[in-house]
Amino acid sequence: MKNIRLFTLACTALLVATACKDAKKETETVTETEVEEVVTPPKKLSITLSPKSGSNVEGVINFTETDGMVSMVGTVTGLEEGKHAIHIHEKADCSADDGTSSGGHWNPTGQPHGAWGDATGYHKGDIGNITANANGRATVTKTTDEWCIDCGDDTKDILGKAIIVHIGVDDLKSQPSGDAGARVGCAGIIN
Repeated sequence: MKNIRLFTLACTALLVATACKDAKKETETVTETEVEEVVTPPKKLSITLSPKSGSNVEGVINFTETDGMVSMVGTVTGLEEGKHAIHIHEKADCSADDGTSSGGHWNPTGQPHGAWGDATGYHKGDIGNITANANGRATVTKTTDEWCIDCGDDTKDILGKAIIVHIGVDDLKSQPSGDAGARVGCAGIIN
């Protein structure tokens, strides 16, 4: 009888140990879930400069926004050799023969005109100067996180503005626009 009790006790202990081991396996099971990375494609925009004020200025400016950075890359032709101001203006309206329908410099933060990055202030549209070679060709390249394309932020969004090329040099200090002279090229920044 003692052997039967011992046998029953051993079987019970074995069942309990096996049940605990199975329960332990269940709690150690790790569930892996796959996380899908959302990749936002770059925003791209290409605009064409038209001549203004009787000039022969033309060109193409490309904007690309990737990971919160906007790059502006373009070529301007038909310029006189030397430096010429280039700015972003308030309105994507190039209908006036002299380009004045584009309004003044884009300045959503109410800063004085100046050189980009100047501690005393600058307009978000103060790009600066480009230099035309003897053939009248100039290039522009700028990358910044202070602009966006169609983001809806009034202090950063360049959509609905215009690129203006001036006949003269931006002195980077005269108010309100750098004393750059006539507008010789205009392109609305639109989709």
